[in-house]
Amino acid sequence: MFKKVLIANRGEIAVRVIRTLRELGVPSVAVYSEADRSSLHVRLADEAVCIGPAMAKESYLVIPAIIAAAKVTGADAIHPGYGFLSENADFSAACRDNDIAFIGPSPKSIQQLGHKSEARKMAVKAGVPVTPGTKDCVSVKEAAAAAAKIGFPIMIKAAAGGGGKGIRIVREAGQLANEMNMASSEAKAAFGNGEVYFEKYIELPRHIEVQFARDMHGNVIAFPERDCSIQRRHQKLVEETPSPAVDKKLRAKLEKAAVDLAEAANYVGVGTVEFLLTQEGEFYFMEVNTRLQVEHPVTECVTGFDLVREQLLAASGEKLTYTGGHTVPLLGHSIEHRINAEDFSRNFAPSVGRIEEWLVPGGPGIRVDTHVYAGYNLPVYYDSMLAKLIIWAPTREQAVERSRRALAEFVVTGVKTTIDAHQLIVGSDAFRAGKTDTGFMERLLAPAEPVKAA
Repeated sequence: MFKKVLIANRGEIAVRVIRTLRELGVPSVAVYSEADRSSLHVRLADEAVCIGPAMAKESYLVIPAIIAAAKVTGADAIHPGYGFLSENADFSAACRDNDIAFIGPSPKSIQQLGHKSEARKMAVKAGVPVTPGTKDCVSVKEAAAAAAKIGFPIMIKAAAGGGGKGIRIVREAGQLANEMNMASSEAKAAFGNGEVYFEKYIELPRHIEVQFARDMHGNVIAFPERDCSIQRRHQKLVEETPSPAVDKKLRAKLEKAAVDLAEAANYVGVGTVEFLLTQEGEFYFMEVNTRLQVEHPVTECVTGFDLVREQLLAASGEKLTYTGGHTVPLLGHSIEHRINAEDFSRNFAPSVGRIEEWLVPGGPGIRVDTHVYAGYNLPVYYDSMLAKLIIWAPTREQAVERSRRALAEFVVTGVKTTIDAHQLIVGSDAFRAGKTDTGFMERLLAPAEPVKAA
């Protein structure tokens, strides 16, 4: 195991990693921007190093500053968390070139699977079903012909993307040029890469993903699927495992597809394969996230695994905790609610300020992952997520009721949050029945039809 690990991230994921390191007896190093001096991850780490000004491009995205912090503190490994540099092949290579272990896949695996278009090619070779789309990235000149060949509606996607950025739905040819330019510009700003490709747009699918882990010894595990269909503007709000739409037979097919891709890429570490599941029960490969996902706690709750620990084991050359096969037992049901600093009553407008009251729910089957505390001043420069409320119960019905109870107990004052939105979600008949898809939030928030006069 490593002697000391630097966490190249902030917020709740940095806190999450520090806690596993502490259980393993491994010292931790936090890095922070000037805006994050009072953040909880700075307080909890064994050491902390300021790496720059508030803006991420001047701190959390500066590879030389992070490498220097690792060298100064004697860290022999870096955990990238999620977001920021977590799927950056150059960062993985910089760690390797400086004799620092990158707790994630190799630069080659990131390039192969992190680039969406290249990942599609690998999925085809591995025999994993993919949606109809372009074989390579598409230029402006090629756009019209490529879209006509696939057929509208199409989805424009950022090749180096993630987090819902660089995605546009185009339903007719007249919209194509403008939407493509917007997608490319957004992708360039977010990821430094404006390349895009096209996929056939599937109406109202479920968003299903399979977590996997693989070590240097060839041991690979595929964990039970997560359903991430409840989204707003391609941003996930609620995740659960297992999916209400997946039976044992389909689960086996999804897990095999994830294992086949991990093997094909000679992947080492933890990753996630994302799929679209049609209303008819057919699934298609979408992309691979070569990092830990925000929603990883629901998988931990139904399997008993610590996925950060599995990352550390894989990266240090040790075997995974479980080497008895490609799948693990499913224990109960788990739901995750992302609690953001957004004003639900004002179309999810950002909310900033000082946290006055911070009272989190408790009791059986409740976990809260957060970096927030009473008196904490929210920086305006980063993601709006305050906490993840994770619920576990023996059945889905019990998990839904436990969610209702926990959300009612969650008290935050000083800023607006999305707690009310989550209460609306779990109280809806469609959610309780497990009848969700990627259009769920649009329908839930649609204004009621006016009553016509007799």
